[in-house]
Amino acid sequence: MKVSVPSLAPLFRSDTQGRLLAAVFVTPDDEHSITALAQRAGTSVPTALREIDRAESTGAVVVRRVGNTRLVRANVDHQLYEPLRSLVLATYGPPAVLQDEFEDIEGIDAVLIFGSWAARYLGAPGRAPNDIDILVLGTPNRSEVHDAAERAEQRIGMPVQATIRPLAKWGDADDPFMAELTNRPIVSVLGEVA
Repeated sequence: MKVSVPSLAPLFRSDTQGRLLAAVFVTPDDEHSITALAQRAGTSVPTALREIDRAESTGAVVVRRVGNTRLVRANVDHQLYEPLRSLVLATYGPPAVLQDEFEDIEGIDAVLIFGSWAARYLGAPGRAPNDIDILVLGTPNRSEVHDAAERAEQRIGMPVQATIRPLAKWGDADDPFMAELTNRPIVSVLGEVA
């Protein structure tokens, strides 16, 4: 089976590889089971296992066995750790970074990535995105949203533009911005929208 070239970072062999590495590198000191990584990357456990085996053979990740469970973490001592982490976070890391930065803010019902970054992440061809557009649905404190977007921007290395709207506005045909979004590529980071 031929795998298409990743839209976000053609240096990676596949989008699955990029998503798995992002799940590991976004929190480099945390250990993740193969099953948890497969779920986060939206792939099967056997595929995740093959990719992690490849990453382990290069030294990019460290695997520790606890019984039948394999726990994976980034190899922070690897000579290419910093450049690889920067590349992974800028390409496949935004959903994980945004989830980490926004999950504890009260009043957020959902966080969605839209625009060119979401389109590339979902496989649409085009130029590399130069920013990340997010929609925060709910009634959070605007200052907390701004601070979280700034922290995410620092971690990802790319501008993060946040737009806040009440959840009730989602899919509102009378709001041109919201009506347009329902017909565009969207990546869910937190919460669910109907």
